[in-house]
Amino acid sequence: MPHTDQMNVNLATRLGEVAVCFERALVNDLAPVNALACHVERYRGKMLRPTLVLTTGMAVREGMVSSTSIDQQLNSLAAVVEMIHMSTLVHDDVLDEADLRRGGATINILRGNETAVMLGDFLISSSFHLCSSVGEPWLNSALGEMTTQLCAGEILQLSHRGNLTLDEATYFDIVRRKTGVLAGACCGLAAKLAGASATVAESLRLYGEELGIAFQIQDDVLDLVGEEQIVGKTLGIDLRKGKFTLPIVVHLARCSLLERAETIAVIEACDAERLIRLVESTGALTAARERARQLVEHAKGRLAVLSESRARQMLVEIADAAIERTF
Repeated sequence: MPHTDQMNVNLATRLGEVAVCFERALVNDLAPVNALACHVERYRGKMLRPTLVLTTGMAVREGMVSSTSIDQQLNSLAAVVEMIHMSTLVHDDVLDEADLRRGGATINILRGNETAVMLGDFLISSSFHLCSSVGEPWLNSALGEMTTQLCAGEILQLSHRGNLTLDEATYFDIVRRKTGVLAGACCGLAAKLAGASATVAESLRLYGEELGIAFQIQDDVLDLVGEEQIVGKTLGIDLRKGKFTLPIVVHLARCSLLERAETIAVIEACDAERLIRLVESTGALTAARERARQLVEHAKGRLAVLSESRARQMLVEIADAAIERTF
C-alpha cells in the first residue's frame, strides 16, 4: 500500500493472522499432504482477496464498537476465500499445462496432474470445513453458490476454446463467473458479516465483482505484453490454449478481412510478438485497458454507500492498483 499509517499496520497484523489460520486449516496427519500444503502456501502472492475481506469489514465497521468475534469471523472468511483461490490456481495450472507460478515450479510439474487435481480438491474441501467453523450457515450456502459459478465459468471458457467468433458479451460472462464472483463474494459476504445492511452489502459485492473483472482484463493484457520474470508465471498460455482474451476479441471485431486472416495465421503459429503488433495496430490493446479503467471507476463509485474512512480510501487504492500493476 502507498501509505504507512495505522490502517496499514492493522491490516498487516490481520493478514498475518489470516496466514496462520490458513496454515492451521491445512494441517493433516499425512506427511505427503502437509508437504504439498507447504508448497502451495507460496502461491499466496498479492493476497488481494483476503485484503478485500478485511478492508471491507473495517470500512463497514468504521465508528462501531470493536468486536473480537466479528474480527475472527472475518479472518476465517479471508482464509477461506484464499483457499478457494489457491484451488483454482492449482487446477488452472493443470488445465493450462503451466510450469511456473509465483516464480516457482507448479504442483503439476513437480508431482504430476493427478496429484495437482487432488490437491486442488483438498483445498476446496478444507475451505468449506473452515467456513463451517464461522457458525453462519448462510455463509456456507453463499460460498457454495459462488464456487458453482466459478466452475461453470471454467466450463463455459473451455467450450469456447479456439472460437474465433467469441464476442464480448460471452467473454465478460466467462470473466465475471471465473474471477468477478469470487472478488464480489469477498466484499459482499464480508460486509454482511460486519453488520452492513443488505443494500450496502450488495453495493460492495458489485464493487468487488467489477474490480475482479478489471483485474482479469489486466491479466489478459499482461499475458500478451508482460515480462515473465516480473509477472512470475508462465505467459502466452491463453494464446497456446486458444483462450481468446479481451484484446484479441476486440481486435478480431475491428480488423479487416485481410487483417483477420493474418491474425488467425499468427495465432495458429503462436507468434506472440507479431500478435502484439497486430492487436496494437487496431487499438484493441488500448481499448482493453480503457475498459478495465472504466470498470474500476464504476466500482469506486459503489463505495459511496460507505462513510469516509481510511479503509474506504484503501478500497479506492486497491481498485486503482488492480489495473496499474505489472505483475
